[in-house]
Amino acid sequence: MSLKGKVAVVTGSNSGIGLGIAEALAKEGVNVAINSFTDRPEDHALAQRIADEHGVKAAYIAADMASGEACRALIATAKEKLGSVDILVPNAGIQHVAPIDKFEPAMWDRLQAIILGSTFHTTAAALPIMRERGWGRIVVIASAHGLTASPFKSAYVAAKHGQVGFVKVCALETAQEPITCNAICPGYVLTPLVEAQIPDTMKQYNMDRETVIREVLLQRQPSKQFATVEQLGGVVTFLCSPAAEQITGTTISVDGGWTAL
Repeated sequence: MSLKGKVAVVTGSNSGIGLGIAEALAKEGVNVAINSFTDRPEDHALAQRIADEHGVKAAYIAADMASGEACRALIATAKEKLGSVDILVPNAGIQHVAPIDKFEPAMWDRLQAIILGSTFHTTAAALPIMRERGWGRIVVIASAHGLTASPFKSAYVAAKHGQVGFVKVCALETAQEPITCNAICPGYVLTPLVEAQIPDTMKQYNMDRETVIREVLLQRQPSKQFATVEQLGGVVTFLCSPAAEQITGTTISVDGGWTAL
């Protein structure tokens, strides 16, 4: 079965992992809705570039993933603009690091809303569309922190563990339908955001680029190599393929061996 003509919504996708996934799906002929909270000309130009390069329909839809109402409106707008929602990739996320007793309650709530809340709201809105179409794929971009933990990341780890649990429930509720729900758990991925952190980290530790990558950024990633957005896009595409029809309710780690430790 070809994915050509299917419609995907990828949240948090005007850069980094989300954009890489949207590009990978577009290469397979999938019409894509990309998303972030901004509403700039360059966001809409990005969607147009994807459409032109891959010969698909693409739309940029601004929506704040901290709002459940906005999450559900995103799905409705994607259906209106592109005709369906066959593939959903909840990818939006933020990070904040602080000890538990000093973690700001408002920041805790925001992290839960953007990561876990948006996963729930977009899935709840997309499932009726998938059932109507008789086919659906939900691929949640969780994290190695959905399977393990690090200090000072209580909100992020809790939200990512919540995503993994949510995937299991969704898979059970759709087990006898042509709909699957899985999570991908990346380790460190080389994104523009990570790339921008490298020079400051080099100065902080007085290390060259390669040493700071191996010994600091990838300390917990045994392969000592970043995962790439293209690799994550490939895994999403695989999970949407016929070969993955009986893969549901599970996690696939793309972490260079991190969670094998």
